[in-house]
Amino acid sequence: MSQALHPTLNVAVKAARLAGSLINRASMDVDMLKVTTKSANDFVTEIDQAAERVIIETLLTAYPGHAILAEESGREHGAKDSDYLWIIDPLDGTTNFIHGLPMYCVSIALSFRGQVQQAVVYDPTRNDLFYASKGRGAFLNDKRLRVSKRNRMADCLIGTGFPFRKGDNFKRYVQMFEAVMQMCAGLRRPGAAALDLCYVAAGYYDGFFETGLSPWDMAAGSLLVTEAGGLVGNFTGESDFLYQREVVAGNPKIYGQLVTVLSPFTRILKGAAPAPSLAGMVAAAQAGLTPEEAFAAAESEQVPEVGGHAAPVPAAPAPAKKQATRIRKADMPESPF
Repeated sequence: MSQALHPTLNVAVKAARLAGSLINRASMDVDMLKVTTKSANDFVTEIDQAAERVIIETLLTAYPGHAILAEESGREHGAKDSDYLWIIDPLDGTTNFIHGLPMYCVSIALSFRGQVQQAVVYDPTRNDLFYASKGRGAFLNDKRLRVSKRNRMADCLIGTGFPFRKGDNFKRYVQMFEAVMQMCAGLRRPGAAALDLCYVAAGYYDGFFETGLSPWDMAAGSLLVTEAGGLVGNFTGESDFLYQREVVAGNPKIYGQLVTVLSPFTRILKGAAPAPSLAGMVAAAQAGLTPEEAFAAAESEQVPEVGGHAAPVPAAPAPAKKQATRIRKADMPESPF
């Protein structure tokens, strides 16, 4: 890398590459690995644990006063009350790794007072290093990343993740899948959310959505998306998504259209009022309405004509006022970065 990185990001890159080396060596003989089931269809290998140990050791050697939130060990390591929190997924895509499918990565993010400041996502199978520092752009190796410029859902490739744990709401997801599938050019599910978010940042995807995610699945990738000019939020378009177990991301135009379609489903999840019909929300998004306009149309049961046909939308709750936006420097707390 020719670009000068922030010292903190340099340490994260070192940790990610060390973990990636362990993962690459282990991938040559996957059948010999010990695999443990955390819950139905949710696996952890000894390589997840070894990679996490080397990441934490590298980070805390450089910054012993920082806190740690890691997938396998939680908050067991590091300081407990630091403003600095490293959020770590040592191997995102473990199920792919176990099966020899080369779609997995290491994800490391550093947050300061709840705002992600540094991010690294390393794909060891391709030696691809995605990284970003707050306010300094997103990069893949030495190449600056920008989100795509597509503005019609019909032209878009959208990433997603299927529910796979016991207790997940499969019927709810099928409804979401059906709604988005009817609007876009194609849906993809590689199986590693951190990489999916990087693909939005790189413009490979135009948008991405998934439920059931944890902070370590999203933290690093979310900064890459926003630093590449995109938007990230929860299904109602609020920027408070990291601990909400749902995320939608995309270039600004497609993000708004995805939120229009997906917002009813967060209300179903939280047990609020019944959602408006899928047909109505899809029609509103295809008509180019913002989420606010779509809900207003729903309240008045009016939706503009799409392809010569009008689709009625039943009444719906008012949208959340706080919408996700690009986070500007002025909005951030004071930080030494």
